[in-house]
Amino acid sequence: MKRYQVTRLSQGRISFLLDLAATKKILLLFFVLLAVFTVSAALGDIRLSFMSVLQTFTGGGTQLDQLVVFSFRMPRMIVAMLAGMSLAMAGAILQGLVRNPLASPDIIGLTAGASAAVVSFLALFSNESNALTVSIQWLPLAAFVGAALAALLVYVLSWKNGVSPVRMVLIGIGVSALMQAATTMMMIVGPIHQASQANIWITGTVHGVNWKEVSIMAPYAVSLMIITFLAARHLNIQELGEELAVNAGVKVERQRFWLILLATGLVGGAVAFAGGIGFVGLIAPHMARRLVGSSFGPLLAASALLGAILVILADLVGRTLFLPLEVPAGVFTAGIGAPYFIYLLLRSKRL
Repeated sequence: MKRYQVTRLSQGRISFLLDLAATKKILLLFFVLLAVFTVSAALGDIRLSFMSVLQTFTGGGTQLDQLVVFSFRMPRMIVAMLAGMSLAMAGAILQGLVRNPLASPDIIGLTAGASAAVVSFLALFSNESNALTVSIQWLPLAAFVGAALAALLVYVLSWKNGVSPVRMVLIGIGVSALMQAATTMMMIVGPIHQASQANIWITGTVHGVNWKEVSIMAPYAVSLMIITFLAARHLNIQELGEELAVNAGVKVERQRFWLILLATGLVGGAVAFAGGIGFVGLIAPHMARRLVGSSFGPLLAASALLGAILVILADLVGRTLFLPLEVPAGVFTAGIGAPYFIYLLLRSKRL
């Protein structure tokens, strides 16, 4: 049986190579995501049967079932899914660009930069009653600007006759600490009633998300994900190394700039609505690489699905395991990701 199948569209003008084994694994991950999504909709302080949830999804169910699923749980699950996908795909992009398994949005400072910008936005544009004085639609732009400034700072400081992957990671850790200090400062000088809320949000949580936020985040995140899939072939070339990419006729620095900008946009959208959920961009691409290999077509798809599964599960555990308390999802992703990061550091032969 052939492992690869050539697929041609538009009378042969568009063609791509389909990895059949990887496609099967991606489909399996998709069904796992559907199962996790259903379980998350059923469990909580009000427990529903799985049959009731399925009936509610198809337009049935009682009025209470519809209220719990569609009003209370569905918005936070959708934001958790989109945030997990965005962070995982951003992590896959960064790991491919710097050819370093330690690269991820939170390790090299993108998440911290977006968090600093969002907290600054909330502090500067909130009144005494804790209401925003400007539209929340500007929040993703603020997060993107913060992540972009952090990425620019890391790239400039890492440059020394080229960008060393290890140097970029180490500089990124320093920039991340700097951005966290800026975040703390804005929490101190901002409205006092926002300090505790901002602290929970920085850890990473989808608590309190509503359909308005979903309607803002979804088009933004989905558009960037589609562009990322279209850019997969550029990532495959970048991972070959700068010398081989140049010999293949690629304008490496220009391509690298646009790919970093794409990763920055994905991180900005995720952080704007789900907070600084850590280590998803580190763990998910590693898991995906073990499942489907290193080709960036299937790798991005598998990373996105695994990222969504991780964040939805972390949110589910946080809101069910410690009732009546609710623990931010970022606590659980960090609890898994931090030891894994230490393991990768100890394993790296280049440090």
